[in-house]
Amino acid sequence: MNISALLTSSGINTAVCAVLFSFYSILRKQPSLVSVYFGQKLAQVRSKRNDPFWFQRFIPSASWIVKSWEASEEELFAIGGLDAVVFLRAVVFSIRVFSVAGVICLFLVLPLNYFGKEMEHKHIRDEQLSVFTIENVKEGSRWLWAHCLALYVITSCACILLYSEYKSITKMRLAYITASHSHPSHFTVLVRAIPWSQEESYSVRVAKFFTDYYSSSYLSHQMIYQSGAVQKMMTDAEKIYNMLKSNTMEQHYGSRLLRCGFCGGTATSFKILSPEPGNAGTTSCLDSPDLRKKECGSALVFFRTRYAALVASAALQQPNPMSWVTDLAPEPSDLYWSNLYLPYRIFWIRKIAILVAFILFVTFFLIPVVFTQSLVHLDKLEKVFPFMKGITERTFMKQLISGYLPSVVLMIFLSIVPPIMMVFSTLEGSISRSGRKRSTCIKVLYFVIWNVFFANILTEAAIDHYQDSIMKLGDPKTIPNQLAKAVPSTATFFVTYVLTSGWASLSCELIQPFPLLCNSFYRFILGNKDDLSYGSYTFPYHTEVPRVLLFGLLGFTCSVLAPLILPFLLVYFFLAYLVYRNQILDVYVTRYQTGGLYWPIIHNTTIFSLVLSQIIALGVFGIKRSPIALSFTIPLIICTLLFNEYCRQRFHPVFKKTPARTIIDMDREDEHSGRMEEIHQKLPSAYCQIKSEPSLGKSLELNCTEIEANDRESGDIIRLDDLEATGNISARLP
Repeated sequence: MNISALLTSSGINTAVCAVLFSFYSILRKQPSLVSVYFGQKLAQVRSKRNDPFWFQRFIPSASWIVKSWEASEEELFAIGGLDAVVFLRAVVFSIRVFSVAGVICLFLVLPLNYFGKEMEHKHIRDEQLSVFTIENVKEGSRWLWAHCLALYVITSCACILLYSEYKSITKMRLAYITASHSHPSHFTVLVRAIPWSQEESYSVRVAKFFTDYYSSSYLSHQMIYQSGAVQKMMTDAEKIYNMLKSNTMEQHYGSRLLRCGFCGGTATSFKILSPEPGNAGTTSCLDSPDLRKKECGSALVFFRTRYAALVASAALQQPNPMSWVTDLAPEPSDLYWSNLYLPYRIFWIRKIAILVAFILFVTFFLIPVVFTQSLVHLDKLEKVFPFMKGITERTFMKQLISGYLPSVVLMIFLSIVPPIMMVFSTLEGSISRSGRKRSTCIKVLYFVIWNVFFANILTEAAIDHYQDSIMKLGDPKTIPNQLAKAVPSTATFFVTYVLTSGWASLSCELIQPFPLLCNSFYRFILGNKDDLSYGSYTFPYHTEVPRVLLFGLLGFTCSVLAPLILPFLLVYFFLAYLVYRNQILDVYVTRYQTGGLYWPIIHNTTIFSLVLSQIIALGVFGIKRSPIALSFTIPLIICTLLFNEYCRQRFHPVFKKTPARTIIDMDREDEHSGRMEEIHQKLPSAYCQIKSEPSLGKSLELNCTEIEANDRESGDIIRLDDLEATGNISARLP
C-alpha cells in the first residue's frame, strides 16, 4: 500500500465522519427522536407531545461538542457512575501516552526509518508505507538506539500514568463502597444449590440451616421462584398499556360520537382493572396453593450486618462444595433473575461447552481474516489469481480495494461478535447483568486481540512466504524472525483499520442506527408516540472497552515500528473522548454498575500490550543485528513485569474483595445513628422478583373528554429548549 491509497482511505473516512457528525447534530434536535438521543433525560423528565417548527432544527451545530467538553468528572460520575469515569480515564490515559509517543516517534523515529537505507525515493504520494517503518532500516544500523530509546520513554510514561490511575481509581472504589450505606446488596447473600428434600420445602431448609449456623446474624430469607415467564408477561402488559394510552391521547376526537357495537361505549375509551384483593383475576401465581412446586434451589438470605453477610458469602458452607453455594448478592436492579432458578450443577458443563464453542468460533473467524489480508496484498494475490489483473488496472480501484475495503470487510464481520459473546456469557450462568456484560467484555477482548492482531500477522507471514515455502513458516526456529518481519508489514493494514473501524465506529455510536430504526418502527408502523415507552439503553462496555484497548495495543506495538499510525490513533482518541462523554451525559441510562471493575481489565491489557511491543522489538533488533538495542530491551521487559506484579499486589485485592474494616465501620455508624432498623425493614421489599407496576395498579378510565381536559391542563406545547430549564438535569440540550 502506498501513500495515495492511505490518503484515499483517510479522505473517505473523514468525509463519512463529517457527514455523520453533522447529520447527528440535526437529528438530535428533532422532537420525534428524543428517545434515541436523550434517553438519560427521559429517565428524569416527562417528554413533550409535539414541537413547533423552527429553522434551527435543520442547521448543523457543534454545541454538543462544547457541552461534552465542559462537563466535569463529578457530573459524569453522578450520571454514569464509577464505570463511566473509569472508561473515560482509559481514553484520557491513551491520549496522554500516545501524545508523548507521537512527539518522540514522529520527530525522531520516523525520519530515521525513512532515510534508513541508501535508496532513491519516489514522490511522496507514490512511496510505499513500508518505507516509513523499521523495515526500511538497514541491518547493523547504528541509529537503532533511537528506537530503543523511544521504547524506554513510552514504557516509562505508560507505567507512571498507570500507577497514578490505579491509585486514584482504587480510592474512588473505596469511596464508592463507603458511600453506598443503603444498598441492600451489602446485607444479602445469594444461596444456590440448596439440597432438595421430600419432607421439607426449600424455604424450610433455608430457615433451619441459617438459624442453626448463623443464629445471631440471620435475619430472614426470600425464595427464588420459577416465574420468569410471568415477569415477562407483566412487563409486556405494561408496554402494551403505555402504547394504548399514547395512541388514545394522539387521536382526533371528532369521531367520539361513534359507539362500540357491543357495549355502546365510545370507541376511544378503555378501562384497566386494578389488582385489588377482591379481583379474582389478579391473583398472582405465587399466591396459589402449589407455591412449593414453584420454589427452586436458590434463595436470597438477609443478615443483620454487612460483615455477617460478607463472612457468610466467603465461607464454604459444607464439605461438599457443590451444595449451599453462597455469593454476595448483586443490587436488585443488577440481579439477573433468569439464571437464578437454573440448577447450579449444570453450570460447569455449560462453561466447558462454551469454551469449546468459543475456540471453534475463533477458528472459523480466520476465514474472513485471511480474505481481508489477501485484499491488502493485491500484487501477490494477482500471482495466484491472474484474472484479478483486469480489475486492478485502474489506479483508483486498486487504492480503494487495498486501502479501504479490507478494514470495512473485517469490521462488518466483527459486528456479529459482541451479540454472540453476550449469549455465551448468559449461558455461563452469571448472576448479575453487570457481571454478564463484564464477562462479555473479556471474551470480546480476547477475540479481537487474536483475530485482529495475531491472526492478521500470521496471515501476513503466510502470504509473504507463499511463493517460497509454506513449510518455512512452520519451522519453530524461524517463527520469531517471521513474526518480527510481519509486524511492520501488517502495520499498513492496522493504519487503515484505525481509520475505518475507529473513526467510523464513533460516527455510528453517535447516530445510534439500531435505536433509530426501532424508534421509526414504533412511531410510524405501530403508531406509538410516547417517548417514555420505548425503553433506554445502558452503556455498551462490552463493545467499547475492547475497541479502545485494541487500538491501544496497536498503538504500543506499532509506535516504534511504524510511527505513521500515531496521528490517526490520536485523532480517534480525541474524538472518542468527546463522543463517549456526550453519550454518557445524554443517551445511556445507568441502571447498574460494577463499581470500577473494568479498570483491572484495562490495566492488565495495557501491560500485555507493553510487554508484547517489547518482545516484538526484541525480535526486530535481533533481525537488524543490533546487539546494543537487543541487550537494553531485555531489562525493560523484566522491569515492566515487576511493575505489574507490584500493582497486582498493591491495588488489585481491593477490586476482588471488600475490606472488612470498611464494612465494620459502616455497620457501627448505622447502629449508632439508628439507621440499621430502617434498613432491615426495607430488605425484604428490595428484592422483589415480580413487581406490580404502579401504572397497572390503578383503575383508569380514559375517554376523549378527559384527554382533552388533560391536554389543556398540561398547557402549551413543550419545546426541546424547555427540557434544558429542568433543575434536576445535569446534562443539557442545545
